[in-house]
Amino acid sequence: MGAALVAATLSILFAIGADNAIEIHRGLIRDHAWAALFIAPAGFAAMAWLAFRFFPGTEGSGIPQAIAASLSDEPEIRRQFLSLRLAVSKVFLTLGGLLAGASIGREGPSVQVGASVMHTLAGFRRFGHIGSSRDLIAAGAGAGIAAAFNTPLGGIMFAIEEMCRYRTFRTNGATLVSVILAGLASLAILGSYNYFGRTTATLTFGWSAGGWPVLAAGVFGGFLGGGFARLLIASTYGIPGNAGKLARQRPVAFAALCGLGTAILGLMSGGIVYGTGYAEARAALEGNAQLPLYFMFAKMAVIWLAFAARIPGGIFAPALAVGVGLGTIITAFLPEIPVGDQAAILVLGMGGFLAAMTQAPITSFVIVMEMTANHEMLLPLMATAVIAHSISKSVCRVPLYHALATPALYRAERKRRAQESVP
Repeated sequence: MGAALVAATLSILFAIGADNAIEIHRGLIRDHAWAALFIAPAGFAAMAWLAFRFFPGTEGSGIPQAIAASLSDEPEIRRQFLSLRLAVSKVFLTLGGLLAGASIGREGPSVQVGASVMHTLAGFRRFGHIGSSRDLIAAGAGAGIAAAFNTPLGGIMFAIEEMCRYRTFRTNGATLVSVILAGLASLAILGSYNYFGRTTATLTFGWSAGGWPVLAAGVFGGFLGGGFARLLIASTYGIPGNAGKLARQRPVAFAALCGLGTAILGLMSGGIVYGTGYAEARAALEGNAQLPLYFMFAKMAVIWLAFAARIPGGIFAPALAVGVGLGTIITAFLPEIPVGDQAAILVLGMGGFLAAMTQAPITSFVIVMEMTANHEMLLPLMATAVIAHSISKSVCRVPLYHALATPALYRAERKRRAQESVP
């Protein structure tokens, strides 16, 4: 219980810091938009240098690291991915990326933070009876998701569907207690809130009204999310051409170029592609703003730039913003949908794209439902997630986070063997 509360508190403080970092960056570029051409490259380069030089294991999302640690039986390998030192540094490096305008999220780092705290608990012999290290890592990961998004059901489903994808999930008190306490801590510190506000828009589940949006969000979300996941996986194994050569030989300089690309896209879009995309997505869902049709493509581009730069930060929350952009495009081709119900299509776009990109359909529709407080959309969300997941599997055979965990585990094993060979 103590470890779960520590993990939840760190994730909640991380959430507060992330919101402040985004606001600081927004304030900087509001009056001096062209300053992004310096801030983003410098910030990307600094975060990449710190991660590579001083904090290896903090690069990227954090979810693949937690999965890789849960798949290994070697304590030395697990320590390369999960520790209190890595957890704290991951928080500050991700905040630095958000200050620079990177399109990254805090949910992946929150998973690594929660898993690190619970893994540290497993290292104490007196607490060995609580659960195996694998179970505690899954519990911490679920607590991180629950605290990051205030979605306790989503945290439990994430622990089951993503962290235990290739092994049997055993119902245990550690997982349930961790996620429940994370939700209670979030409620106590942040109050009762929904990540994307409340949307009351619904669709009649029939071909005349709800069927076409569900089919469109599922099909297009499946191809788009599966293709994007495949691009991210391919980029992990190596970018082709001179760009790939630069990324391998001079990663800090490559990160600076990725930051410059982010700044250029930010200037071209009026600043709407910076950060997590939370503010833009929420405004669209609540009907306070209309996203341009190019938002989805621009957001995917800046997500890839941050991912290719290998700076610490997640892709979960920015992917939800991409889903809102997908829903915006679908609404443009379905003018018969009433204006008041168009937010429902945006919700379907979020669920479809996330389910396709992660290939975790149950986690996706549960999290989207909790984040929007729209239980009336449960059946359409379920149908959309199932369709998108089925199509995504034909585009990308291996789930994204597990595909990213494989090379991380290989590098950790190689490093462990190299250390053992040193006399």
